[in-house]
Amino acid sequence: MLTKLLFNNFEMEIIIKQPLRKIQANKWQGHAAIFLCAAIFGLGVSVAQNVAAKRSAFRSVNINNTQPRRDINGEIIDAHDGCLQFFNGRYYLYGTAYGKTHGYSFNNRFRVYSSADLEHWTFDGELLKTPPDGIYYRPYVVYNPHTRKYVLWYNWFPKFFEGHVGVAVSDTPAGPFTIVKTAVNVAHAEDGIGDGSLFVDKDGAGYFIYSVLGMGPTAHAIRHSIYIERLTQDFLGASGQTSELLGTGAEAPSLFRHDDRYYALFDTTCCFCSAGSGARVYVASSPLGPYTEGPNINREPDGRPIVAAQQTFVADIPTSSGPAFVWMADRWNSRPDNIKGHDLQFWSPPLRFTTDGRIEPINNVSDWHMSILLGRKRDPIKHPYIWPKKYNNPNPLKTDPCTGAPLPPED
Repeated sequence: MLTKLLFNNFEMEIIIKQPLRKIQANKWQGHAAIFLCAAIFGLGVSVAQNVAAKRSAFRSVNINNTQPRRDINGEIIDAHDGCLQFFNGRYYLYGTAYGKTHGYSFNNRFRVYSSADLEHWTFDGELLKTPPDGIYYRPYVVYNPHTRKYVLWYNWFPKFFEGHVGVAVSDTPAGPFTIVKTAVNVAHAEDGIGDGSLFVDKDGAGYFIYSVLGMGPTAHAIRHSIYIERLTQDFLGASGQTSELLGTGAEAPSLFRHDDRYYALFDTTCCFCSAGSGARVYVASSPLGPYTEGPNINREPDGRPIVAAQQTFVADIPTSSGPAFVWMADRWNSRPDNIKGHDLQFWSPPLRFTTDGRIEPINNVSDWHMSILLGRKRDPIKHPYIWPKKYNNPNPLKTDPCTGAPLPPED
């Protein structure tokens, strides 16, 4: 009698010469068979675990901050103000593609690239199905363990300073994502929503950290004020449970957890600025606070940014020495060819935490190495999704909404 057992993808064959009905007729033989199976099961699990451990390969990879990242076809990666996630054994880089526009364009697209090693990237397509007209930026994707869906939250303006946050879902990390709501009713929605990003805690609860523009009809909020709000269980809406006001005059927030502390990072508005912005650090023992402000980790003693870039995310990367938290920031106007979509992005060496919970200042390095968990290899997607529509904005912006400077015609 030939029996196959499967232990965590490890298959074993067991040959039992005596028919089962004869074994059952003899109690001693029946008990022996049970003990034998239990021993084999334990051995199988042990072998399977060893096989799985061997499959968990780590390799030192180089992170370069001075050259544009490129995909396997040699094209410059155009993915800004988004996030880097490790889903289902593969790294996914989400961001806004600006192309040759000036950034305030109806033709901004959300893109995703994926990689097994943070060095070789494939273009997996655009994210949103049938998006309504507007200016899109800051896509953030998380996995919902309750619904087993990938959830995308993003910011968009039907017209400038009418800030909304939308939510979309997909069965896969690469999408495309189907829009569920174009205007999520977060606690301060009527005052206009600016930059925001997502965080999922170890218990599966989701949170949205965001800025309130303070330009709505009631104008009760201070402009560019930062709040954190817990999401509904399906991550498709806001629960109404919010933090107190964390800070003002700020944007580009990020939220993450290290050990038993929660860290909210953000700083002054930048608006595609070349000088960059800082990174104020707020620390709490629970996601909704209360938070205590600590030192700014991207400011020199004279106030200048250590790295001339604006924060977009703090990525949690699996490494040979445990989770590493990499600070990601966009270096606006750093492109060598004057194409906005080619602006560089800075990835810091892993953040360093002190015993009392502070984060040490960021190191501005041109390149560095990290031993990461190698992800799953996969053939490139043959026909990545591309939203076919190209917008011709009938009322394009003629001046920069932040600086008032003239804008070049859209390309």
